[in-house]
Amino acid sequence: MLRYAVERLILMVPAIIAIAALIFIVIQLPPGDYLSNQITELNAQHDTAAVAKAEYLRHEHGLDRPVIEQFGVWIGVWPGPRGFSGILQGDWGWSFEFSKPVADVVDYALGPTLAVNLLAVFVVYLLALPLGILAAVRQDSFVDYLIAGFAYVAMATPGFLLALLILTYAHRWFGISIGGLLDPDFEGKPLDGAKLASIAAHLGIAVAVIAFSGVGQMIRRLRANLLDELRKPYVTAARARGLSETRLLLRYPVRMALIPFIADIGNLLPSLVSGSVIVSVVLSLPTIGPVLVHALQAQDQFLAGFILLFVAVLTLIGTLVSDLLLGLVDPRVRLGQGLER
Repeated sequence: MLRYAVERLILMVPAIIAIAALIFIVIQLPPGDYLSNQITELNAQHDTAAVAKAEYLRHEHGLDRPVIEQFGVWIGVWPGPRGFSGILQGDWGWSFEFSKPVADVVDYALGPTLAVNLLAVFVVYLLALPLGILAAVRQDSFVDYLIAGFAYVAMATPGFLLALLILTYAHRWFGISIGGLLDPDFEGKPLDGAKLASIAAHLGIAVAVIAFSGVGQMIRRLRANLLDELRKPYVTAARARGLSETRLLLRYPVRMALIPFIADIGNLLPSLVSGSVIVSVVLSLPTIGPVLVHALQAQDQFLAGFILLFVAVLTLIGTLVSDLLLGLVDPRVRLGQGLER
């Protein structure tokens, strides 16, 4: 298992390099950049002093170099005006829109982003696993229809709409504000029990809204996988040998049905991050989603590039976790034999 994990970690290195190159190319596709657009506007205004400052910034951050060199400087494998100073050295670049380092712009948002979305993944699997199994075992029963109805409603309800409904009726019926990650009354106050309770309440609502759609999708997927396994000959043979239904269910069909269920971890985490952008705006969550939208609109390339790379790394980490869990559930995966199709 250790060798399998090391191999997966080694494979992540070229994947990250390729993804970083693709991100940089995509960001370069729109004509111009933040500074060149600014210089065009300043030239039209005949503001020579501001143009000279913008030209200095272009040189200072290597934007006057060829694209290949710009990428090398950004990553940190090519010397720039300040030597080797890029992602690999901990320098995430400069945000021209906010006039400060990217690290300072996203510093407040990375923690809440990880906390909200990791908790959302945990909630998705915590709810979908038992409900999906129960729906498959009680196929065509009232319980199955009830769970299926919940799953369809969850999949059909946009996250931002659910957030708006909760935001509106929480204020109308209870007179409380659920925006942000804590009540405004606790802003700037020392951490105590009441402040922790406020953070937990606001965080719980945000996690529930973001995870709602994912729970419905995973329930349907696990139910379909398990029903497929329950119809296979080995289940009939095991029942014929007198194996108890609970032991049979947990030892064989559920274990096999979990394989594609676990494989979705790699896609679930980044999809929650990207899908929670509008929810974050509605609920005033201090996550990187709204920052990314603003950076893309302003063509703030270093800020947008770092956030996209951050989401890509989350995808690779999620894939690594799913690969390791698959290796534990199905030995064929880590032994290199693959899965039967």
